[in-house]
Amino acid sequence: MNEQPSQEPAGEQDTSRGRNPSEEGGHPLDRRAELSEFLRTRRARLKPEDVGLPDFGRHRRVPGLRREELAQLAGVSVAYYTRLEQGNGRNVSADVLDAIARALRLTGAEHAHLTHLAKPKQHKKKPSARPQQVRVALRQLVDTIENVPAYVVGRRSEILIWNRMAAAVFGDWSEVPPQERNWARMVFLKPEYRELFVEWDQKASDIVSFLRMDAGCHPDDPRLSALVGELSVKSEEFRRLWATHDVKEKNHGVKRLHHPLVGELTLSFESFKLVDDEEQSMVTYHAEPGSPSAEALRLLASWGTDATRAGSAAQ
Repeated sequence: MNEQPSQEPAGEQDTSRGRNPSEEGGHPLDRRAELSEFLRTRRARLKPEDVGLPDFGRHRRVPGLRREELAQLAGVSVAYYTRLEQGNGRNVSADVLDAIARALRLTGAEHAHLTHLAKPKQHKKKPSARPQQVRVALRQLVDTIENVPAYVVGRRSEILIWNRMAAAVFGDWSEVPPQERNWARMVFLKPEYRELFVEWDQKASDIVSFLRMDAGCHPDDPRLSALVGELSVKSEEFRRLWATHDVKEKNHGVKRLHHPLVGELTLSFESFKLVDDEEQSMVTYHAEPGSPSAEALRLLASWGTDATRAGSAAQ
């Protein structure tokens, strides 16, 4: 019997295959620039009528609300808001951030992102270059889930462990160099994943939003900035999505896949953050009982490793 993919320790990497540029590290992201662009893009998406302000039909030199209009809605001075949008959030209070978030009609994820950018937590240690570790008990749990694709994803959209069914559905990640087991790299740089996800555009947008949230929490992570730099060079779609500064969290939903062996799959997913490590999430996929997708998953489970090998070859 082949060794289960999720049994490979996250800390063991095959250095003989060479290192990926995202492993080498890059310049940290400019937090002030990130704050400035995030506020500017959120302001640009609102129109006066969206927030109950009169629009007198005058020519507007900028898309969306003007700074003075946003300041009025938030109850702060124009000069104060201007300083904040220029990236100077050092002394901003939580109450002011709350008011600006309400004025901009931010979602919960966007509000959290704004707070991370304006009032970053002081980390005593620099981001570790060591691979993320997954608890042994969690590895064992993922391995014992037989008929449901499951995996654990960590920082920078890195895939840390997975079970046999995840390999059967998404491809045999044990054949991928450890440094390339990353959702962002696979979705934007591997053509087979463009074929796998029926709504590829939505998957790509979700991945970029995930990375944006990560960047807001860890702007000084050189490995993350190197990954963003690599994808920006290699993928026009990534550059376009990254420039939107969109952030969102998707803890559940539906994904439609076109599997090379069993055809169309409609799977619901659930994502659970780990209580003892919020930078890791366990993700599971399941099909509606009695549906064609449920039968397809049953077939993949019965084929076992043969499905994994054949699926990888077909992709």
